[in-house]
Amino acid sequence: MSSTNDPKNPAPPSNADDAAVLDFVRSAFAVVRTGDARKLAEMLDAGLPVGVRNERGDSLLMLASYHGHVEATRLLLERGADPEQPNDAGQTPLAGAAFKGNEAIATVLLEAGANVDGAGPDGRTPLMFAAMFDKVEMMELLIQHGADHRVRDADRRTALDYARSMGAARAAARLDPKP
Repeated sequence: MSSTNDPKNPAPPSNADDAAVLDFVRSAFAVVRTGDARKLAEMLDAGLPVGVRNERGDSLLMLASYHGHVEATRLLLERGADPEQPNDAGQTPLAGAAFKGNEAIATVLLEAGANVDGAGPDGRTPLMFAAMFDKVEMMELLIQHGADHRVRDADRRTALDYARSMGAARAAARLDPKP
């Protein structure tokens, strides 16, 4: 028979314990969305796993970077967050930064080892997202870090194809090899 005081046979967690853990994790996602790096550090110090993900597969890093919180993004990377961890849609934090056009976040992610040409299951790279939405400054940053504009997605489209299909004139002009 097990006893609640026996360290070899601890009592199973109660529903109240489960609820407390879920509340703690939910509050962490709220904190990361606001970018409160100090509070996030406290939560990580209290045992919050750096790689925890929400119901859509978004990690803390994905949300911090997507919402443009440089210090929270940097903190999570310093604590071991994986810059390549995709969400359930196959998007990486760098793809999210490219979509948003947030060069500061992209720089932090690239410096932490994010794959500049990393792609989800559909093959779309961060450069394709930047081209699609005419984020030319983001495109320049990615190209400076080695992004290959010739990469093709699962449908054989390039960043230039995306720029043209979305009417992203500046991006298309930057990527078009013909004058």
